[in-house]
Order: sequence, then C-alpha cells, then structure tokens
Amino acid sequence: MPTFTYTARTRKGEKTEGTVEAADRHAAMAQIERLGHIPVAVAEKSAAAQAAKRTRHFSWHGRRERMGTRDLLFFTTELSDLLASGMKLGNALNALSSRPTGRAGDQIIPALRDEIIRGTSLSDALALHPATFSGLYVSMIRAGEASGALDEVLQRLVTHYEKIQETKEKVIMAFTYPVIVIVLGCATLVYAMVAVIPKFQMIFREMGQALPLPTRILIGSSAWLAHYGWLAAIVVAFGGVMANRAVKTPAGRLWWHGFLLKVPLIRGIVASSIYAGFARTLGTLMSNGVQVLQALSIVEKTIGNAVVAREIRNARDRVTDGTTISGPLAAGKVFPPIMTDMLAIGEQSGDITGALSHIARRYDTELDRNVKLLTTALEPILIVGVALMVGFVAVSVLMAVFNMTNGLNV
Repeated sequence: MPTFTYTARTRKGEKTEGTVEAADRHAAMAQIERLGHIPVAVAEKSAAAQAAKRTRHFSWHGRRERMGTRDLLFFTTELSDLLASGMKLGNALNALSSRPTGRAGDQIIPALRDEIIRGTSLSDALALHPATFSGLYVSMIRAGEASGALDEVLQRLVTHYEKIQETKEKVIMAFTYPVIVIVLGCATLVYAMVAVIPKFQMIFREMGQALPLPTRILIGSSAWLAHYGWLAAIVVAFGGVMANRAVKTPAGRLWWHGFLLKVPLIRGIVASSIYAGFARTLGTLMSNGVQVLQALSIVEKTIGNAVVAREIRNARDRVTDGTTISGPLAAGKVFPPIMTDMLAIGEQSGDITGALSHIARRYDTELDRNVKLLTTALEPILIVGVALMVGFVAVSVLMAVFNMTNGLNV
C-alpha cells in the first residue's frame, strides 16, 4: 500500500507532519482528518521523491524554462477546449506540443506529455515546473483531478488569470503616461544643458557683460553636466543597482512594499489590486475544494506584497478551526475593516466564496477609480513640473539677452 507524507494543522493551529498508509490520496486525507488534523499538503512518498529527482535534472541542465503569463493563459485555454471536446489528456498535450511557438512552451509542454505517458498525474507533472505553474495552479488542477472535472477547473483558471492579467494591465497603463512624460522632460532638459546652453555661453562670454544670477546658475550647471555628467550617470546607475539589490532582501522588500502602501495616489492603486487579487485567488481555491489553511498558504506566496503576505502568514497561524479567517485577518489591521466585515458576513451565511467574489468585484471597481484619479491628478502636476524645468532654462537665457540689449542701448 502506498505511503503518503503529510503536513497538517491540529485543531489548536499547531503544525504537524507525518506519514500514513492509504490506497490513494483521498483515503490518506480522510485518515489524517480522522486523526483530528486539518491537511495542508499530502503527497505520495515515492512520487514526491521521483518528482524531486526530475526537478533536479531540469535544474542541473539549466532548463528551468518559464512560460510568460500570456503563454500560460493561451496554454490553459487550449487545453481546456481540447479536454471539453472529449480528447484524452495525453492526446491533448501531444496536440499542443506539435505546435511550435519558439518559446518556453516548446520544451515544457512535451515534458508534461512525457510525464503523463509515464503515468504521472497532471498536477504532479505541473509541479515539476514551479517557475511556470504556481501553487495556485497546481492545487486547482489537483482538485479538478479529484472531482473528475478537469476541463471545468481549467476554464476557471482561464477566467482567474484573465482577471489577474487585466488588473496588471490597468496598473501598468496607470504608470505608463507619467513615466513617458518624465523621461521625455528629463531628456529635453539634458539636451538643452549639454548642446544648447554652451552655444549661448560662448556668445555671453564674447559680449563681456555681467550675467544675472539665474543665468550664471544655468551656465554653471551646464558646464558641470558637460564635464561630470558621465560621473553622475555612473553614480545614478550604481545607486539603482544597489537599491534594486536592497529591495530584493527580505527587509528591503518589506520596507519597499510598505512604502508603496503609504504613498499618496499610488497607494490606492497598489492596495486595490492586492485586495482584489487576494479575494479572487482565495475564492477560486476554496470554491475548488482546497482547504482553508492550504489556500491561505498559496495566496501568501502569490500575493506579490511582502507586508500583506506577512499578515496572511500571521493570520494563518491564528486560524484554529480551519474555517473562520475574518477575525485573524482583521486582527493585524492590514486589511481594511470593510473587507473583513464582508468576509465575516460570508462566513456567517455559509457563502464565503460568494463574499470573496463580491470583495474582488468591489476592489476591481476601486482600482478603476484610483487609476482614473491618478491619471487625472498627475497630468497637471507633470505639466507644471516640466514647465518649471524648461521655463527656468528659457527665462535664464532671456534675462541674459535682455541684460545685454539694455547694455548696448538698443
């Protein structure tokens, strides 16, 4: 009889691990529950060892390919359609592998097909490619395999990732316009300082007239930039690299993500996208039969914000009955009260997935509103900022010209 390793939580919320012998994974989970534990992760011991071995093989040969979000969405859509039409899983993967795209999927999809031919389940085959298939994806596929509705689960994954992609695109579009304006404004200013001002400086020197203070500041800045601009570029690049490394450390990531949640105009967009993603992901997992603690663990890893992820981890540790999560989430005061109150109502009515769906829609609407607010507020701010930079250059030059004209009694 197969042996299964498991990680579970006791009714007091304590973590426990062990092994059980059972005919299949469902029987193992039932046996764990009879022990009074809440299963978090259950895997067949031999299968887990073989999967780890194949994962090391991929890593050793440097083939940790990763499909992009759009490629993953396309793959999931195609696989769902093929399975819904009645095609067997192995044949469907074989059909998809015969369509070369020149991307990472050309290696990943045939590898999945080969694993299925060996008798590996789809969820275990997907787990061999963690860079592409997240814990959310694998867990939902495992739930679909258990319920016999794999094509329906794939369709839910398509809907889920379409919403996630839509949210990402909204955030990207919100920051595209400001970045373009800032880059073009800075490029224009640098060009004027390096190429235009030195020509005026030669004319002013030949006239031998005393220059106004703004003009002297402008000429001095231009000369410094011409002589030491390369040094400034190196310092900025070095500072950017060091800041990027600092942000990738646990402490730096925590500080940066906390900072984004506090910056005016930006915090609304960041928070709304996080809360919508949290509710949508958790609701999707729970509607597919994933245990609450395991679902929270997956959401923690996919939420994309260290501050919120830490609070989810703390809330998961505070969950004792495996079902009530609104109280532990509210205790950390990171999630807004309206969100935890709506979640509590869903728990009381027995429709927690419906409450999570409503929360996701609410914060999607909030995200749209915050994006419009940002673009509306930034437009005049950026115009004024660029106008001040260009205006200082223009006024400094004109003041010197007027000064020379008056000196010549023209």
